[in-house]
Amino acid sequence: MGYAVTVGGRRVDCADGQSLLEACLRAGVWMPNSCNQGTCGSCKLQVRTGSVDHGQSPLDTLTEEERSAGLALACQARPLADVEIGASAPARATHPLRDLTATVLQIADIARDTRRVLLGLAEPLAFEAGQYVELVVPGSGARRQYSLANTADEDKVLELHVRRVPGGVATDRWIFGSLSVGEHVRAVGPLGDFHLRAEDEDGPMVLIGGGTGLAPLTGIARTALARRPDREVLLYHGVRGAADLYDLDRFAELAGAHPGFRFVPVLSHEPDPAHRTGFPTEAFLEDVVSGRGWSGWLCGPPAMVEAGVKAFKRRRMAPRQIRREKFTPAQR
Repeated sequence: MGYAVTVGGRRVDCADGQSLLEACLRAGVWMPNSCNQGTCGSCKLQVRTGSVDHGQSPLDTLTEEERSAGLALACQARPLADVEIGASAPARATHPLRDLTATVLQIADIARDTRRVLLGLAEPLAFEAGQYVELVVPGSGARRQYSLANTADEDKVLELHVRRVPGGVATDRWIFGSLSVGEHVRAVGPLGDFHLRAEDEDGPMVLIGGGTGLAPLTGIARTALARRPDREVLLYHGVRGAADLYDLDRFAELAGAHPGFRFVPVLSHEPDPAHRTGFPTEAFLEDVVSGRGWSGWLCGPPAMVEAGVKAFKRRRMAPRQIRREKFTPAQR
C-alpha cells in the first residue's frame, strides 16, 4: 500500500514509509536536493493538497509557521494521503535513484585520517560528476553520504574520499575499522544537485574544496576540461597541513595536459614552504581581480562554504553562477 504523489502534472507512487523525495527520484523525476538530512532546506516544497508526516524535520530548517502554511521538507516528509506538491523549481528528468550492491575493490590511506575507497558495481550507474551516494552502515541502519570523485563515464568503479570522524559510526568503526576488500556494501544513488549543467559550459571557473570536499570537485574539474580542454579552471584545496594533502600527482598531470588548469593547495594551520598558507578563499581573492563571467564551486565545511560565497561576491561573481555543497555533520 502507498499513496500517489502528483508533481508538475506527473503522478508518482510513494510506498509506505518512503519520503516524497525518494519516491520522485526513484521515478526519475528531479527535485532539488542536497544534504538529505533535513538540515539544508534545499528540498523545501509546498503541499497543495493532502497531508504529510514531517518526520525528523528540524524546527530550525522547517518552522512551525512554515508547517502550518503547508511547507514540507521532501527528504523527510512521508505522505499520509494522496498529495499534490509544488516544488521550488519545475520538475525535470534526472538519473533515477537506485539501490546498489557494491564490492569493495580497494581501500587506501591517501592522507592523514583520509582514505580512498573504490567500490565496484555489477551494472553501470548513471550519474553526473559531483553527485554522491549514500552508504548503509552494516549493523546500525545508519546511512552516510559520500561524494563521488568520478566523471560520468567512470560508472562501474565508484571513487570515494573518506575522512575519519573520531568515534564515527561509519568512519572510525567501519571504514577505518572493519571494512575490508571483497566486502559487499549496500548503497543508494545518485543523489544531489551539485554538478555541471548545460549553462556551465562556458567561461572560467574556480573550485574551492575543504578537506575531502575535494572529491566532487575532482570529477567536476575533469569533466569541464574534457568538454573544453582550453578552459581556465582554478582548483583550490584547503587543509590544515601538508599531511592532509593528496592526489598532487593527479593534478600535476592534469595541469600538464591543460595549460588553463591550476591546482593550488593552501595550508591553514601547519605552514610548509612548499605551499601557500592561509585559507583558500583568501588565496582566491589574492589571485583573481574580477569574477565577472566566472562560475564558482564550493564544497566542504559550512564555514568555508559561506566564506567562499562572500569571496565570490566580492569579486562580482553572479549569484546564479555560485554552486555550493556543505558537508554537514550527520544528524542520526
